[in-house]
Amino acid sequence: MPGAWPNTQHGPALRDKRISVPYSVKLNRNARRHRVATFLLAILLFAPSLAAQDFSHTDSQPVPQTALIQQANDALAASDFAAALKILTSLNAQTPNNPQVLYDLGLTLEALGPAAPAPTAPESKALTAEFCYRQSITANPLFPAAHVALGLLLARTARPVEARSELLTATTLADAAPALKARALRALAKLDQQATPPNPAVASAELLAALNLTPEAPEDILLAAEISEVAADLPTAESSYRRYLALPEETGDPQAIAALAHVLLGEHRTADAEVLLMPALAAHPADPTLTALLARAELSSTDPAKVAQATPMLESLHNANPADANITRLLARVYLDTDHPDQAEPLFAALIAVQGTHPDPTLLDDRAEALLRLHRPGAAETLLKQATADRSAFPTPAAYADAVTHLAFAAAEIDDPRTALQALALRATVLPPTPSTLYLEASANDALHQNTRAIDLYKQFLAVAGEDFPDQALQARQRLAALAPKK
Repeated sequence: MPGAWPNTQHGPALRDKRISVPYSVKLNRNARRHRVATFLLAILLFAPSLAAQDFSHTDSQPVPQTALIQQANDALAASDFAAALKILTSLNAQTPNNPQVLYDLGLTLEALGPAAPAPTAPESKALTAEFCYRQSITANPLFPAAHVALGLLLARTARPVEARSELLTATTLADAAPALKARALRALAKLDQQATPPNPAVASAELLAALNLTPEAPEDILLAAEISEVAADLPTAESSYRRYLALPEETGDPQAIAALAHVLLGEHRTADAEVLLMPALAAHPADPTLTALLARAELSSTDPAKVAQATPMLESLHNANPADANITRLLARVYLDTDHPDQAEPLFAALIAVQGTHPDPTLLDDRAEALLRLHRPGAAETLLKQATADRSAFPTPAAYADAVTHLAFAAAEIDDPRTALQALALRATVLPPTPSTLYLEASANDALHQNTRAIDLYKQFLAVAGEDFPDQALQARQRLAALAPKK
């Protein structure tokens, strides 16, 4: 599950403090392939803070004024970042190439955030945290903390390639303390866990390397769970989430409970997920993540009463969060799965409109499915041709197979047998045939007067159809009789 990156914290007195931020879990998007919608819901950060350096004994020349040094350290230790900014700006004016001053100035700017006044460098260039870290590295390329701070900032601002370079550099520097090197390794593990595609094997090795340097923290248990989930090792992910929730201070963590419930649903353990979610939702009734997961659990139930409760639950959630695309998509999918395509289609259309010229192809497929159920195959085929034009845009081969299957059925309904056969050929590269696709392929070949192939496919269909497709079986027998060579 992809998550946010931490702001770096500052000051010797803050070495053990952490910023508390939400944790993100994914609702299973029909096990990704089935697209009951993967939903990103908030994520708990694991990386500890980077402490400010004590630059009282710097090798840079000239040496900053001793009084200002002490004032800066005192301000950082007290988390008085506004005061620290003034002092560090003055120190930077005196010694513009001091790597530790630049590093601490970057930390301070990060702590103050966007509202921080913009100081200027001696050459009148506006200072930013990134600029300060880069200048610190330029002044001393062997300064590990600056590489780590810059790597975390780059990761947080969606520049993973650059972030990886800085973090890897930090792990190779001889002066990197074990705790700092472990921090870089944990950040690398998160990068690999969140990569597209993710690399759970490498992420796991990086986390293990970090644990060999410093003791395990609760955040490491969460990261291990996320890595296991990405690797589709759900039993290990479940064990890790349960171990985290067994910690006395984490027992009621709603985000971790949601993550564990998501895994249980992935294991098709609906009842266990409900047992976990009900008390959590009672304690946090406004939590959209827990509500959405409980709705998913009830939709998977064999109890009609529970299934009936899911739709109004999601409607209330959607009304409370109308701008949340994940909730909107889940509600639309539920409408579709409960035979209300007329309610699903406009929601899918609105989501596509927001995405602009390059919409999610699985979202196009969802809307096309609704259009097919509304007996609008022409509009569905147009969407599906757009969706399937770039196979690499799909998150999994199975998701692509779903879309080309829908394209085949849409084409068949508008008497476009060539497109239907092309779509079925693409599907065959991913999935084996089903009775429905065999009948569809037979009909398309029949329409194109490819009689030998049609006869063979009708026979294959009848061999596997059993009693589940009585109408198609009757038509297949009639067509076989009509196509049989005359004696």
